[in-house]
Amino acid sequence: MKTPFLFLITLASVHFVTAQENLNELLAAGIDDTKQFSERYIKPANDGLAYGINNNWSNSAKAPKRLGFSLSIIGNATFINDEDKKFIMTASDYENIRFKDGSASKPVATALGHNDQDIIVEITYDDPLFGEQTTDIVLPTGIGSANINLIPTVFLQGSFSPFKGTEVKARYFPKINQQDVEAGLFGFGLQQEFTSWLPSDKLFPVAVSGLIAYTQLNGTYDLVNTSTVEGENQRVETQTHTMLYQLLVGTNLKLFNVYGSVGYLDGKNKTDLLGTYRVSDGILFSKEIVDPFSVESDTSGIIGTLGANVKLGFFSVNAAYTIADFSSASLGMTFGF
Repeated sequence: MKTPFLFLITLASVHFVTAQENLNELLAAGIDDTKQFSERYIKPANDGLAYGINNNWSNSAKAPKRLGFSLSIIGNATFINDEDKKFIMTASDYENIRFKDGSASKPVATALGHNDQDIIVEITYDDPLFGEQTTDIVLPTGIGSANINLIPTVFLQGSFSPFKGTEVKARYFPKINQQDVEAGLFGFGLQQEFTSWLPSDKLFPVAVSGLIAYTQLNGTYDLVNTSTVEGENQRVETQTHTMLYQLLVGTNLKLFNVYGSVGYLDGKNKTDLLGTYRVSDGILFSKEIVDPFSVESDTSGIIGTLGANVKLGFFSVNAAYTIADFSSASLGMTFGF
């Protein structure tokens, strides 16, 4: 199996063209129709990605000592909601796509879901010699067909405290290439403990902090070895940018602490179908399409987290649960010095 992060990129890219055996017909039906379907199909996956890469930025509201540093290994499981597994597809919203059975609308799978039965649509396209032509294709299903109900993420995170109460953070997943998938992540954050400014901060067993963090995810899926459409340099590129703003409150004890936070996530996602595609009926009709389209979406929402941290010398373990549009559970191991 791919590493969790490569799986994550595969989720946002392979399923973007999961019906690539029908890509010729979809592009022939028109870029606007293909783009519109792709927007609804992939948005829940992009939203899940955005929430997944922003979990567990903090495991305490208390800042480390001045000049202290730490290194963490963080794993997250972001849960997929039932409502994000399907969307209502309305035939009248499309110019050249109709349901084969004549339905006006019906629920169809997103990249996170699964169609229990094949959903067949009729594609209409113009042939320069024979006029209007039709062909049938099966709509793509999603990762639900493999009984996958969560999105995993894993990354390294380091922090350094240059001043009293201030903690600079960075998280990273190295860009690696496996099975035509290339993925990488990086992020930076700044956490400031407000209670460190109080002259009697050590007298109160409570810490209050603020956090701001930026995360960027980049991924590429090379279609050259799998596409059934003739062309060159065919690929899917996906990118997610997010900003996270959080207020944290937690206990300030030596061995065991609990903490909670409330915050806001603001993100932008972009997935591009790039390269040259020669759409053909296999006999006479042929059309070349370069960089067919981009799918863009926004992700935003309130995030609430509850967690606990146990410290044993320079080693600590924390667990947290986040309530959001895509809720998640996190586990982290930290070595602090």
